[in-house]
Formats: sequence, structure tokens, C-alpha cells
Amino acid sequence: MVDLVTLTRWSGDNRIALVGIENPPVNAMSIGVPGGILSALTQVNEADDAIATLIVPGGSGILGGADIKTQGKPWPEEEPNLWELIRDLDTFTKPVGILLRRNALGGGLEISMGCHYRIATEGTKLGQPEVKLGIPPGGGGTQRLPRLVGADRALDMILGGDPIDAAAGLEAGLVDLVVGADGAVDAAAAFMVERAAAGGKPPRARDQAVAVSDPGIFAAAREKAAKRMKGLTAPLVCIDCVEAAANTPFDEGLAFERKLFLECVASDEAAALRHVFFAERQAKKVPGIDKSVEARPLATAAVLGAGTMGGGIALCFANAGIPVTVIERDEAALERGMKRIADTIDGQATKGRITAVEAEHRKSLLSSGIGLEAAAAADIVVEAVFEDMDVKKSIFADLAKITKPGSVLATNTSYLDVNEIAAAAEGRESDVLGMHFFSPANIMRLLEVVRAEKTADDVLTTGLALGARLGKTAVVAGVGHGFIGNRMFQQYNREAEFLLQEGASCAQVDGALTGFGMAMGSFAVRDLAGLDIGWANRKATAHLRPEGARYSTVGDVICEKGWFGQKTGKGFYVYEGRKPSPNPDLEAIIAETAREAGIIPGSVTDKMIAQRCFYALVNEGAKILEEGIALRAGDIDLTFINGYGFPRWRGGPMHWADRIGLPQVLAAIRWFDTKHDFWTPAPLLEKLARANKTFADWDRENA
Repeated sequence: MVDLVTLTRWSGDNRIALVGIENPPVNAMSIGVPGGILSALTQVNEADDAIATLIVPGGSGILGGADIKTQGKPWPEEEPNLWELIRDLDTFTKPVGILLRRNALGGGLEISMGCHYRIATEGTKLGQPEVKLGIPPGGGGTQRLPRLVGADRALDMILGGDPIDAAAGLEAGLVDLVVGADGAVDAAAAFMVERAAAGGKPPRARDQAVAVSDPGIFAAAREKAAKRMKGLTAPLVCIDCVEAAANTPFDEGLAFERKLFLECVASDEAAALRHVFFAERQAKKVPGIDKSVEARPLATAAVLGAGTMGGGIALCFANAGIPVTVIERDEAALERGMKRIADTIDGQATKGRITAVEAEHRKSLLSSGIGLEAAAAADIVVEAVFEDMDVKKSIFADLAKITKPGSVLATNTSYLDVNEIAAAAEGRESDVLGMHFFSPANIMRLLEVVRAEKTADDVLTTGLALGARLGKTAVVAGVGHGFIGNRMFQQYNREAEFLLQEGASCAQVDGALTGFGMAMGSFAVRDLAGLDIGWANRKATAHLRPEGARYSTVGDVICEKGWFGQKTGKGFYVYEGRKPSPNPDLEAIIAETAREAGIIPGSVTDKMIAQRCFYALVNEGAKILEEGIALRAGDIDLTFINGYGFPRWRGGPMHWADRIGLPQVLAAIRWFDTKHDFWTPAPLLEKLARANKTFADWDRENA
């Protein structure tokens, strides 16, 4: 077995000990690693012929922190853990330095701050992203980082969770030296010779004072977190810890951090965010596709359609540095679309989100053309025309002949049968897949990659790889009306609309949903998207509704009056600009449609609203899972977090249901089934509840 920690001497000066960490792929602090480092450092500290130590993470050079798989689980009592390693690091009398390469995040950065000296290679990323997992830094990060870079900078790094590079770290005082990647070990070891020769007590972060620009920064940070990170506990805990660093002795602040860290690790919030972390990694894996299958090379792209969706998709490619041709049927539509795209890029530069140079570069990647022939040389073609099966089939029949062999042919359909579209690409069916972007495509993170019956493995792999390249969370979906997201969202909106007829107002329903943590309520979202889109889909699929089943006509009547939401200034709400207020004409519509349906309005509670809407998601999600439309419950969770505003800190609807308990969820659904239509429990939900299992158990056993 390869040693997790090694101890050697530097060839340039035998007095410098090199402690290597050999725990691929990221040198995480798994069981045995912290103890191994402490043992090696103790040997060096007691050796008469050693003057200093340089810790060198091996392999990739990345310095990982805590092994996330161990969070919330017991640690062997006889083994030192990460916290104990960091606590003891700066007690060694001989200087201890550490070489940071590629990245040192979370516990990795905390380890380095426990050392006396930090040397980083150019471009190395340094950060404390723990807040994204629902916890504060737990190895002294909230106490040492403010002492090294000041409270202001520390709050930014800890609350944002985003890393800085080595150059910024040097400027801030986080690192002592930046070196090139070539010869980094020699340069860092030579630096340690100099530091040891200088004599004196090695510097310790714990001994430094915390610089605070203004005592009011902590109150301001709490106010900002309450607005931008609504519902989250971890950011507020982080602020408390940094404030403790500024106002209390180091050991007292360290104990305070540790107490809050352990409380947060055991919380539902942290469990949910850990679930999302692992779900994002699992989503990249497709059962049945060998790891050796490689994505097809994509150097150029073409997008069919220069409307809102097509333009947004084109921006995704340009933003990712991929040359893209935008194609329309006529010059006028093309000109409008290209102007909209250019204006969006210029707007980002004006707001300071990108530089003027970057804006010009992105625009240089855009070209345009009339007719499908302009897509002939593209490595991938994304069709983004309106939802009409005959139109899409005609386009794919032509693309199969016009485009070069091996190019990927993708449809951006939201609902339509991708198998039927692929069949139209005669001879090229295996090159076809769905790539369902969410509007606005250049902003929304979700991408449903739809696998048709004949989609080739390398084409599906290409879709997933492209999603990552575009900065999306890509989830594999099977063919079915609405795929994963829209099929479930229909059930959620159905219940919201039923609740209007039963006595709730739009504001109450939306308020209960946003109070739960949703980014927007059902009716606000529908008004924003345009009510005519859903109306057209309902009309097209009316034949699929079970005869005699309850159906709310509120949304249809609104559309019949020409009220399509924000675009017309009136929908479920009325608008002045984008500011909504109650639609005074809606109450009569609701009352009339309820009377026609034989519904007597009554009292509706916020708890009822949340249960009806979110249990509808869970029940439909269980059906989708059992049908194979979704590969994993975790994929469903990612779909709703990234595409529909479900709170990340709740872990997605399926994880949320697991935390409640599936027997309890099932009991509520059975009760709803005695009172309302559409509430037949999903067979998989019944099966799991009987066995006292969870959707997470199903994932482990089946995916």
C-alpha cells in the first residue's frame, strides 16, 4: 500500500524536510492523513539536523480539505482529524511552510493558514467555499483568515465562497511568495532556507490582530445576507464567527467557531447541500455508457432561430468561446436577433460584468446566415424554432442531408417527442438528441439533455460535456411529454390554480411558495414566461387529459381575454413595468369558473398550499423515476433547483420528501386523493414508503 504521507529531505539542502501528501485525486484529509502529517512534523521538529519543513501535496498538487463523504459520520477516536491537525500545526518550533498548487480550498486553505509560511504557484486558487455546503469553515478559517487579510476581505471570501488567485492572495497577505510552476518545490524549499536562517519565532496567523475598516461591517453583512441568501443559516453563522475573531481572543473564537460548525454539520441545511454536491457529480455519469466513450469534438456551432431562445443559446456558445452561426429564414428577423444579442453583450460590459475587450471578443465569435445551408460545416446544430412538430421534422429531414457527417443535431423542444423528430433525420437518427435550454438560456443553469431511442452514446456524452462547457448543470432525461421539469411543473401549477378556486388569492399562493424558499411564486413565474405559451400547450394536449377529471379553466379564460402576463401588462397580476399588483378583474373569473366546476371556496392555509404544490412535485417525480424518464432522484432535484428556483438549501423536492419521511408524504397524498382529483399515489412512492426506504435508497440500489 502506498503511504498517504511521506517524509524525505530536499536534495538542495538536506536540512529541509519534505512532507509529501499522497492521497489522490485531491489529497483530501481522509482517515490517516492528518495523523500522518502530524507524525512526520513531530519527527522533523525533534531531528537535530533539520531546520525547517515544507509540506508538498503530491500528484495533481491540489490540497484538499475534509473528505465530504465523512461529514456527519463518526471519526476513529485514535486518529487525529483535520481540526486537530490545523490546531497543532502552528505549535511546531521549527518553521513549517506549505507549497500550494492548482487550488487550496476549504480545509486545504485552513491547513495552509495553520502553517507559518505559504508559497503558491502562479494561478493557484485559494478559497473558503464551505458556506455552499451549509457550514462555516470549521478548521479555524473564520479566525485565521481575518487575521491574515482583514475582516472585510475575509467576509467577502467566506460569504461568497468564490476563490481568489495566488496574485490576489499575495497582495492581500494570504500567501508569502508566488513562484512559477516549473521548479516550484525547489523555489519553495529555498524560501524555507531563507526563513530558517532569519531566525526568530516563526510567524503565526493566530498572533496577528484583525483589521476592521468599520465596526458596522458585520451588521451590514447580516442585512445583505438576509436579502441575498434568504432562508440560509450558514452565512449568518459565518458572520458571527468572523465578528468573534475581531472581538475575542483567538482560542475563544476558535472554540466558538467549532461549536457552530458542529451544529451546522448536523443540520438539514447542510445535509441538503451535501446531497446537491454529490448529485451534481452523479449527474455526469450515465449507467451503461463506458467511461472510454469520448465526446465528439465541438469547435463550431450553429443555432437555428434568432428569437429570444435562439439568441440566448447563441450567447451561451459565444460566452464559452465557441464560434457560433445564428441562422434565420429572412434578413429582417436575423437583423433583429443579432442586434438583441449584441446589445446583451454590450449591456454586460456597461454593467462591469465583463470587460470591453471581452465583449468585443464575444461578438467576434458571432456570425449569421440565411437558410439551413449556413449550418453545413458546424460541429453541432441546435434547433430553436417554435414548438411545432411538423416544422421541426421538416428541419431535421433537411439537416440530415445538409450537415457534415458526425455533426450533432440537437432540438431545443420543451415538450415534443424527440424520437419522432429524430426519425425525420433519416440515416442520421443516432446523431440526434434533445438539448432543452431554459429561458433566458444565457442565464439559467439547467440543461435537460434528452436521450432518444437511437441517440448514440458518444452523442449523449457530447451533450453532457457541452453542458459543462457552457456552464450548465446538465441532466439526462428520457423522452416523454415535458421530459422531467415541465412535466412536474404542470402538476405544481395545476394545484396552485386549483387553490385559487378553493379560496386562496394569487398573492397568498405565491407568498406561501416564496416563504418556503422558491425564487418566485407560481403565478409570478407564469406571468413572466408568458401565459400564451402554456395555453398553447394545454390546447395541444387537451386530448391527453382523463375524461371527467378536474381541470381549472382560470388560466384559459385569462388568455382568451388577451392577458398574457408581463408582456401585455396583465395576467394573474397587473403590471406597471415589472411591478405586480392584484388583477381586479381576476376575482370574478375565479368565482365563475369555481361555480361552473361545483367548487365552494373556503379557507386555505399556507401549509395547505405548500403541501399541495410540493407533494404534487414529489408524486409526479416518483412516476418519472419509475418510468425511467429520470435516471436518479438526485437528477430530479437538480432539475428543480437549477431550472425552477427550488431552494438549494432544501436539497430539491425528492430529497426534501426523504427528510420529511415518505410514509408521511404518502399519507398526505392518500388524504388528498379522497378530496381531489389527480392524487393517485405513485406506485414507487407506495413501494418505498412500505419498505420505509427513501428516494436516496432507490438511487443507490438502481442508479
